[in-house]
Amino acid sequence: MSKFIIQKDVWNVIPNLAVGVLVLKNVQENKKLSTTQEEEIKSLLDNANSNAKKYLTSDVISENDVVKVWRETYQRFPTKKGARCSVENLLKRVLHNNPVGSILPSVDITNAISLEYALPIGAEDADKFDGDLTLDIMHGDEHFLPIGSEDEEPPLKDEIAYKDNYGVVCRCLNWRDGQRTQISDDTTREFIAMECVEPERLDELKEAIDKLASLMTKYLDAEIVSKDILTIENNEINLN
Repeated sequence: MSKFIIQKDVWNVIPNLAVGVLVLKNVQENKKLSTTQEEEIKSLLDNANSNAKKYLTSDVISENDVVKVWRETYQRFPTKKGARCSVENLLKRVLHNNPVGSILPSVDITNAISLEYALPIGAEDADKFDGDLTLDIMHGDEHFLPIGSEDEEPPLKDEIAYKDNYGVVCRCLNWRDGQRTQISDDTTREFIAMECVEPERLDELKEAIDKLASLMTKYLDAEIVSKDILTIENNEINLN
Protein backbone atom coordinates (compact mmCIF):
# COMPACT_ATOMS: atom_id res chain seq x y z
CA MET A 1 0.00 0.00 0.00
CA SER A 2 1.53 3.30 -1.09
CA LYS A 3 1.63 6.31 1.20
CA PHE A 4 2.26 10.03 1.24
CA ILE A 5 4.83 10.86 3.91
CA ILE A 6 6.17 14.21 5.04
CA GLN A 7 9.71 13.60 6.25
CA LYS A 8 10.19 15.10 9.69
CA ASP A 9 13.33 17.02 8.65
CA VAL A 10 11.00 19.28 6.66
CA TRP A 11 9.66 20.73 9.93
CA ASN A 12 13.18 21.79 10.90
CA VAL A 13 12.96 24.18 7.95
CA ILE A 14 9.25 25.04 8.04
CA PRO A 15 8.12 24.56 11.66
CA ASN A 16 4.50 25.59 11.11
CA LEU A 17 3.78 23.54 8.01
CA ALA A 18 0.47 21.68 7.76
CA VAL A 19 -0.71 19.92 4.60
CA GLY A 20 -4.31 19.10 3.86
CA VAL A 21 -4.44 15.94 1.76
CA LEU A 22 -7.30 14.64 -0.35
CA VAL A 23 -7.04 11.36 -2.28
CA LEU A 24 -9.82 10.63 -4.77
CA LYS A 25 -10.72 7.73 -7.03
CA ASN A 26 -13.11 7.33 -9.98
CA VAL A 27 -12.75 11.01 -10.86
CA GLN A 28 -14.56 11.75 -14.12
CA GLU A 29 -12.24 14.39 -15.58
CA ASN A 30 -14.03 14.52 -18.97
CA LYS A 31 -17.55 14.09 -17.67
CA LYS A 32 -20.15 15.99 -19.68
CA LEU A 33 -21.71 18.44 -17.27
CA SER A 34 -25.20 19.84 -17.56
CA THR A 35 -25.63 23.49 -18.44
CA THR A 36 -26.72 24.14 -14.87
CA GLN A 37 -23.59 22.46 -13.48
CA GLU A 38 -21.36 24.44 -15.83
CA GLU A 39 -23.02 27.67 -14.71
CA GLU A 40 -22.65 26.71 -11.04
CA ILE A 41 -18.90 26.08 -11.43
CA LYS A 42 -18.48 29.32 -13.37
CA SER A 43 -20.31 31.19 -10.61
CA LEU A 44 -18.11 29.48 -8.00
CA LEU A 45 -14.97 30.69 -9.76
CA ASP A 46 -16.35 34.18 -10.40
CA ASN A 47 -17.29 34.58 -6.74
CA ALA A 48 -13.88 33.31 -5.63
CA ASN A 49 -12.13 35.86 -7.85
CA SER A 50 -14.23 38.59 -6.29
CA ASN A 51 -13.86 37.34 -2.70
CA ALA A 52 -10.07 37.02 -3.07
CA LYS A 53 -9.83 40.81 -3.15
CA LYS A 54 -10.19 40.80 0.63
CA TYR A 55 -6.66 39.39 0.87
CA LEU A 56 -5.23 42.20 -1.27
CA THR A 57 -4.99 45.21 1.00
CA SER A 58 -1.93 46.53 -0.84
CA ASP A 59 -1.36 47.17 -4.55
CA VAL A 60 2.13 45.72 -4.09
CA ILE A 61 1.62 41.95 -4.24
CA SER A 62 4.51 41.14 -1.89
CA GLU A 63 3.12 43.40 0.87
CA ASN A 64 -0.08 41.39 1.30
CA ASP A 65 0.00 39.12 4.35
CA VAL A 66 -0.99 35.89 2.59
CA VAL A 67 1.77 36.44 0.02
CA LYS A 68 4.37 37.74 2.47
CA VAL A 69 4.16 34.60 4.61
CA TRP A 70 4.94 32.42 1.58
CA ARG A 71 7.76 34.69 0.39
CA GLU A 72 9.29 34.29 3.85
CA THR A 73 8.78 30.51 3.73
CA TYR A 74 10.53 30.25 0.36
CA GLN A 75 13.51 32.09 1.84
CA ARG A 76 14.04 29.21 4.27
CA PHE A 77 15.38 26.84 1.60
CA PRO A 78 17.13 27.10 -1.79
CA THR A 79 14.79 27.93 -4.69
CA LYS A 80 15.20 28.71 -8.35
CA LYS A 81 15.23 32.47 -8.91
CA GLY A 82 11.68 33.70 -9.39
CA ALA A 83 10.00 30.69 -7.79
CA ARG A 84 6.76 31.76 -6.16
CA CYS A 85 3.96 30.05 -4.28
CA SER A 86 1.15 29.03 -6.64
CA VAL A 87 -1.47 31.07 -4.80
CA GLU A 88 0.58 34.24 -5.34
CA ASN A 89 0.21 33.81 -9.10
CA LEU A 90 -3.56 33.48 -8.77
CA LEU A 91 -3.84 36.50 -6.48
CA LYS A 92 -1.63 38.57 -8.78
CA ARG A 93 -4.19 38.10 -11.55
CA VAL A 94 -6.96 39.31 -9.26
CA LEU A 95 -4.84 42.30 -8.22
CA HIS A 96 -4.30 43.24 -11.87
CA ASN A 97 -8.01 42.92 -12.72
CA ASN A 98 -7.34 39.83 -14.83
CA PRO A 99 -9.56 37.26 -13.09
CA VAL A 100 -8.65 33.60 -13.19
CA GLY A 101 -10.70 32.13 -16.03
CA SER A 102 -12.28 28.78 -16.74
CA ILE A 103 -10.07 25.90 -17.94
CA LEU A 104 -11.58 22.53 -16.97
CA PRO A 105 -14.13 21.73 -14.24
CA SER A 106 -11.60 20.13 -11.86
CA VAL A 107 -9.10 22.96 -12.39
CA ASP A 108 -11.82 25.58 -11.97
CA ILE A 109 -12.92 23.99 -8.69
CA THR A 110 -9.40 23.82 -7.24
CA ASN A 111 -8.61 27.36 -8.39
CA ALA A 112 -11.84 28.60 -6.82
CA ILE A 113 -10.98 27.02 -3.46
CA SER A 114 -7.40 28.29 -3.66
CA LEU A 115 -8.65 31.84 -4.26
CA GLU A 116 -11.47 31.63 -1.71
CA TYR A 117 -9.09 30.62 1.10
CA ALA A 118 -5.79 32.03 -0.24
CA LEU A 119 -4.15 28.64 0.17
CA PRO A 120 -2.00 26.91 -2.47
CA ILE A 121 -3.32 23.68 -3.99
CA GLY A 122 -1.56 21.09 -6.13
CA ALA A 123 -3.11 18.09 -7.87
CA GLU A 124 -1.37 15.02 -9.32
CA ASP A 125 -2.30 11.79 -11.08
CA ALA A 126 -1.84 9.30 -8.24
CA ASP A 127 -1.62 6.35 -10.63
CA LYS A 128 1.62 7.79 -12.02
CA PHE A 129 3.48 7.70 -8.69
CA ASP A 130 6.38 5.28 -8.40
CA GLY A 131 6.13 3.93 -4.85
CA ASP A 132 5.50 6.25 -1.92
CA LEU A 133 5.18 10.00 -2.42
CA THR A 134 7.19 12.08 0.03
CA LEU A 135 7.68 15.74 0.83
CA ASP A 136 11.37 15.89 1.54
CA ILE A 137 14.66 17.79 1.35
CA MET A 138 16.31 17.16 -2.02
CA HIS A 139 19.84 15.94 -2.77
CA GLY A 140 19.85 17.97 -6.00
CA ASP A 141 20.27 15.15 -8.52
CA GLU A 142 16.66 13.92 -8.69
CA HIS A 143 14.91 13.59 -12.07
CA PHE A 144 12.44 16.35 -12.92
CA LEU A 145 10.88 17.26 -16.28
CA PRO A 146 8.61 20.29 -15.79
CA ILE A 147 5.35 20.80 -17.64
CA GLY A 148 5.98 22.66 -20.87
CA SER A 149 9.69 21.83 -21.10
CA GLU A 150 11.79 19.38 -23.10
CA ASP A 151 14.75 19.57 -20.73
CA GLU A 152 15.19 18.17 -17.26
CA GLU A 153 15.47 20.73 -14.46
CA PRO A 154 16.62 18.90 -11.32
CA PRO A 155 15.93 20.53 -7.97
CA LEU A 156 18.57 22.43 -6.05
CA LYS A 157 20.38 20.76 -3.18
CA ASP A 158 18.35 21.23 0.04
CA GLU A 159 15.27 22.37 -1.88
CA ILE A 160 11.96 21.11 -0.46
CA ALA A 161 9.89 19.20 -2.98
CA TYR A 162 7.45 16.35 -3.51
CA LYS A 163 9.14 13.22 -4.86
CA ASP A 164 8.65 9.50 -5.41
CA ASN A 165 11.07 6.68 -6.21
CA TYR A 166 11.62 7.94 -9.77
CA GLY A 167 12.10 11.64 -9.13
CA VAL A 168 10.49 14.95 -8.30
CA VAL A 169 6.74 15.42 -8.73
CA CYS A 170 6.50 19.12 -7.80
CA ARG A 171 9.36 21.53 -7.04
CA CYS A 172 9.66 24.14 -4.30
CA LEU A 173 6.63 22.89 -2.38
CA ASN A 174 3.79 23.97 -4.68
CA TRP A 175 5.67 25.98 -7.32
CA ARG A 176 6.10 23.84 -10.44
CA ASP A 177 4.60 20.49 -11.46
CA GLY A 178 6.24 17.80 -13.55
CA GLN A 179 4.95 16.25 -16.76
CA ARG A 180 5.07 12.67 -15.51
CA THR A 181 2.28 13.01 -12.94
CA GLN A 182 0.21 15.87 -14.36
CA ILE A 183 -3.58 15.57 -14.45
CA SER A 184 -5.04 14.59 -17.84
CA ASP A 185 -8.44 13.61 -19.26
CA ASP A 186 -7.54 10.00 -18.50
CA THR A 187 -6.84 10.64 -14.81
CA THR A 188 -9.19 8.80 -12.47
CA ARG A 189 -7.21 8.78 -9.19
CA GLU A 190 -5.98 12.09 -7.84
CA PHE A 191 -3.72 13.25 -5.05
CA ILE A 192 -4.44 16.81 -3.93
CA ALA A 193 -2.32 18.75 -1.43
CA MET A 194 -3.24 22.06 0.17
CA GLU A 195 -0.50 23.73 2.20
CA CYS A 196 -0.67 26.10 5.14
CA VAL A 197 2.16 27.73 7.13
CA GLU A 198 0.03 29.85 9.46
CA PRO A 199 -1.05 27.96 12.62
CA GLU A 200 -3.92 30.37 13.21
CA ARG A 201 -5.45 29.30 9.88
CA LEU A 202 -5.66 25.55 10.53
CA ASP A 203 -9.45 25.69 10.87
CA GLU A 204 -9.62 27.40 7.48
CA LEU A 205 -7.39 24.69 6.00
CA LYS A 206 -9.74 21.99 7.28
CA GLU A 207 -12.78 23.86 5.98
CA ALA A 208 -11.15 24.33 2.58
CA ILE A 209 -10.16 20.67 2.15
CA ASP A 210 -13.66 19.57 3.21
CA LYS A 211 -15.26 21.95 0.72
CA LEU A 212 -12.96 20.83 -2.07
CA ALA A 213 -13.84 17.19 -1.37
CA SER A 214 -17.55 18.01 -1.43
CA LEU A 215 -17.31 19.82 -4.77
CA MET A 216 -15.23 17.10 -6.44
CA THR A 217 -17.72 14.45 -5.39
CA LYS A 218 -20.70 16.59 -6.42
CA TYR A 219 -19.53 17.56 -9.91
CA LEU A 220 -17.02 14.90 -10.98
CA ASP A 221 -18.46 11.82 -9.22
CA ALA A 222 -15.20 11.38 -7.29
CA GLU A 223 -15.03 9.02 -4.33
CA ILE A 224 -12.96 9.95 -1.29
CA VAL A 225 -10.18 7.47 -0.49
CA SER A 226 -8.39 9.51 2.19
CA LYS A 227 -8.72 13.00 3.66
CA ASP A 228 -6.67 14.43 6.51
CA ILE A 229 -4.47 17.27 7.75
CA LEU A 230 -0.84 16.18 8.06
CA THR A 231 1.35 17.67 10.77
CA ILE A 232 4.55 16.66 12.52
CA GLU A 233 2.49 14.49 14.91
CA ASN A 234 0.55 12.90 12.02
CA ASN A 235 2.91 12.83 9.07
CA GLU A 236 1.62 10.15 6.70
CA ILE A 237 -1.53 9.01 4.92
CA ASN A 238 -2.46 5.98 2.78
CA LEU A 239 -3.01 6.62 -0.93
CA ASN A 240 -4.98 3.40 -1.63
